[in-house]
Amino acid sequence: MPERGNEQATADRRPLASRSTGWAQGLARLLLRTSATPNAVSATGIVFAALGGLAFAYGPLHPWLFLMGALMVQLRLLCNLLDGMVAVEGGRGSPTGALFNEIPDRFEDSFLLIGFGYGAGLPELGYVAAILAVMTAYLRAFGASLGFGQDFRGPMAKPQRMAALTIGGVLAFLEVVLLHTLYSPIIVLAVVIAGTAWTCARRIGGMSARLKDRA
Repeated sequence: MPERGNEQATADRRPLASRSTGWAQGLARLLLRTSATPNAVSATGIVFAALGGLAFAYGPLHPWLFLMGALMVQLRLLCNLLDGMVAVEGGRGSPTGALFNEIPDRFEDSFLLIGFGYGAGLPELGYVAAILAVMTAYLRAFGASLGFGQDFRGPMAKPQRMAALTIGGVLAFLEVVLLHTLYSPIIVLAVVIAGTAWTCARRIGGMSARLKDRA
């Protein structure tokens, strides 16, 4: 999504196939029958992310919490999807939409990645992943400020990071229950960190090339 910019042009939105699915459009229509605002939906995403981060952090003590964390990741993404649809397709954009477009995402990414780091037993990995996630968003926004548009390239943009955490939560649960070990979260975080660093490098390289072409 753009993620959820109430006033952003459609061209600035993250391309998502799920936006055109029947179930997504149906949920958006249900929300539009209520008084729900895009900003309220965005704020709800922060709640889901905070709960997910806590669930991941305490997963080693209660393995079922890894599954809860994975579910919270998906609910966070659902909010990210629906707030943009309510704002753009539903015509409920607001003057503060630009703020709710970006700020909640930074908290959500950090809550989930840091919580996953604690669940992996290596919180420093979670902090590194969170810093890199914020960096990808900064580079995307900085490129747009230079007139290059929104750069959503991966390989580890937000949808891929959240997919990795979802899979990681399920794997962690299975590993603890079946093997009584907990290595998969470390591997998942290592992949997220490496992929996000690569994503940052690609976005920087893209901006550099375009600046040279502009000169």
